Amino acid sequence: MDDILKGVALDEVIGSGGIPGAVVGIGALLLAPVLIPVVAGAGKPVAKAVIKEGIKFYEKGKESFAEVGEVFEDLIAEAKAELAEDETSSNNNQPQTIIVSD
Repeated sequence: MDDILKGVALDEVIGSGGIPGAVVGIGALLLAPVLIPVVAGAGKPVAKAVIKEGIKFYEKGKESFAEVGEVFEDLIAEAKAELAEDETSSNNNQPQTIIVSD
């Protein structure tokens, strides 16, 4: 703390409006033991609500991504089946040599 205050003159603190800030700071220090439990008590339900909504959002997103994954897998399977079908039909269209013996 002494390192912070070194080189700071009293007139600089007063001239820069530091006294009102110091009064507010001292007041906050004195009221902190009373205010912190009140703020924590009010903040806890809000924090829990935010966490619950985050969990719901995460679960919904997880379901959506699973559905998208299933659709994508189905598309891949259909594309592979069409490729196999195209390959089979292109092999059937190749000219074939038929040997006829007398």
